Amino acid sequence: MGIQLHDQTLRDGHQSLLATRLRTEDMLDVAPLMDEVGFFSVEVWGGATFDAAMRYLNEDPWQRLQVLREKFKKTPLQMLLRGMNLVAYRNFPDDVVEEFIRLSRKNGIDNFRIFDALNDLRNLEVPIKAVKKYGGHAQGALSYTESPVHTVEYYVENFKKLAEMGCDSLVIKDMAGIISPRRAKEIIEGIKAAGIDLPLELHSHCSSGMTEMAYMEAIHAGIDILDTCMSPFANGVSQPPTESIVAALQSTQWDTGYDLKLLMRIREKLMVVWNKYSHLHEETLLRPDPGVLEYKIPGGMMSNMISQLRNMNALDKLPQILQEVPVVWREFGYPPLVTPMSQIVGSQSVANIIGGERYKIVPKETKDYLRGMYGRPPAPIDEDVLQKVFGPNWKDQIITVRPADLLEPELERRREELKKMGLLKKEEDVLTYTIFPDVALRFFRGEIQPEFTSKDLPLKKKVFEVDIGDTTYKVRLN
Repeated sequence: MGIQLHDQTLRDGHQSLLATRLRTEDMLDVAPLMDEVGFFSVEVWGGATFDAAMRYLNEDPWQRLQVLREKFKKTPLQMLLRGMNLVAYRNFPDDVVEEFIRLSRKNGIDNFRIFDALNDLRNLEVPIKAVKKYGGHAQGALSYTESPVHTVEYYVENFKKLAEMGCDSLVIKDMAGIISPRRAKEIIEGIKAAGIDLPLELHSHCSSGMTEMAYMEAIHAGIDILDTCMSPFANGVSQPPTESIVAALQSTQWDTGYDLKLLMRIREKLMVVWNKYSHLHEETLLRPDPGVLEYKIPGGMMSNMISQLRNMNALDKLPQILQEVPVVWREFGYPPLVTPMSQIVGSQSVANIIGGERYKIVPKETKDYLRGMYGRPPAPIDEDVLQKVFGPNWKDQIITVRPADLLEPELERRREELKKMGLLKKEEDVLTYTIFPDVALRFFRGEIQPEFTSKDLPLKKKVFEVDIGDTTYKVRLN
């Protein structure tokens, strides 16, 4: 049986390379052609796209999903769901999580890729059950990193548990692009040998320059599905190019069966779109950086740190911060550097260097993580750090339960708040307001101006905003 591909152009591709700024109107012309390819699924929603659509483009993310669902009549649509964080950076109570999944399913999502930044499976139980309840495909993801605790056995055992939790497929989520060919082979063979009889997928980025080789080893080891992007939105800190993978596998036992001529037509249309967004092209994101193998920093985390330091006129501190990141990462119990952990570790590393003293400045997100409010870390957190942050009675600050167990139901309260303000127009608005209250209110009141519309492009001005923690920075690309 041939390899299947999951295309991420309309979600992770532009999130990785265009600061999540691709407007819906620039997706519509190519969508019907992509629908003809026969992809396993196409990712169009979730991750940072929900927030960015409102904040920067003045678009309703729910309407984007509805419009794309009309265009994709054959292909399953997928979203990236951050477990109990949904599409944001904090845990939500169970009632909010279930309602978000219900409405995502209703509006057109078929496949839900569900992950937790810490691989704390307690944070995946409610989302998986809700996806199954509403007839969706639950894909259980484990975030990939390399540390003394993230062994082959670690991944095999946790994938076994995800299968037992009712997942329909599984994915190795290598957000930093650091998986080596050997490591990919070992994990996949381990999963297959363990008798886990579910479709297995590999997600990676081209950040280190090894990914195509890792994909080939994954194929030999028995992978079922690979994540790719159409070539105009591929490579660099994005995924390997769809067309190239299809061409490489033609006339082999792994042939995808996809029409390469059709893919080239799609490529032509997407090249036009890519060129329109030239004001967002950043050279450092378009080429591999093997340094990621040393620092294990995903492309989005690296670009955010560079942007933050530019804004602070402290770009000269970057080498020190890159040395600090793996130290903080180790002290924090080796959390995989994926949202929100990449932001938490990155921001703390910046604070440690810029502040002149380690842990003199500690953001709220760091304190919440150290307390266990994001979940259970892969390894114990350094007790010296806990004492620096919380003092000698630091043990009193630590929780051991599932973080959402401490949260009160929120949905009805938010619904009533929105009603009183006269801003409730559809049921989806309650979720939008609950997840991003400040941005949602500005959006509902018509106070957000889009940075640009499609007809404005290409722009000469190279200024855009990035979010680091709770702060938005204006950044000029050179």
